Order: sequence, then C-alpha cells, then structure tokens
Amino acid sequence: MTASRYRLPSITAVRSALVLTLGVLLTACAGGLARKDDAAQFRYVDYAGEPVDTVDSMGRVTGWNSVSRDQLVIWTGVNDAWLIKVWSTCRDLEFADTVAIKRNGTKITKFDQVLVGEERCQISEIRPVDIKQMKADRAAAKAKP
Repeated sequence: MTASRYRLPSITAVRSALVLTLGVLLTACAGGLARKDDAAQFRYVDYAGEPVDTVDSMGRVTGWNSVSRDQLVIWTGVNDAWLIKVWSTCRDLEFADTVAIKRNGTKITKFDQVLVGEERCQISEIRPVDIKQMKADRAAAKAKP
C-alpha cells in the first residue's frame, strides 16, 4: 500500500487568499452601505400623505416592502403604494420573507391584519404614498452633478 502525499498550501498563500477574501467582503459591504444611504434619502414616510380609512385595492396587492419594525409599503399598482403601520407588538415584520393581509372584502382597513408567519399584526394606520413625486425627486437627484 502506498501512502499518498498531500501538499498543504503555504502560509503566504493562505494569507493572500484571506486578505483577498476580506477585501472582497469589505468592498461588498461598502457598496451595500452606499445603496442603503441612497435609499434612505428617499424614504416612503417622507412621501406619505394623511392617514386614510381604507385602501380600495379591488383585491389585488402586487407587491410589498418592509420599511421598519412596524411599517410596510404595499403596492396595488405601478404608482399606487400605501404605507401601512402596524401595532408595535409585531416582532418579525422587518425580517419577513412573505406577508399576507387578512381582510374582509376587497378593501383594506384598519380593522384588518398583516400576517407575518404565525404572527397577526393589527393595522393601526394607512397612508397613501406619492410615488410619482418620489420618482421625480430621485430622477432630479441623479441628474445633479
């Protein structure tokens, strides 16, 4: 029986690979931070109107974004978005992969709930978001040198 010989990488090669990996990770993190800061400049809450009692979504919600621990934006059309605030007892909204809205009929009201996993988060406020103005402000900011 012959013994096979394994060649271990040198310390210099391991260090180089570690430095390269660390550099890539730091670059990725810095890019993520810059994008997050840009997005923070155009927060949904800054474009939200006065609270309303209902959203007449006709049963259709086309998308959603978690905004904070107790807020999410739902989309009912390309330029139709609604900032929904839930009670502060909702723990997992910020980290949710999926949500659902438990409602009666085609309208979303403050009496409805956002379902996050097993958690039921009571809606406390609904505000329309001026998406057209938000997009115009983003375009103007990108046009500035």
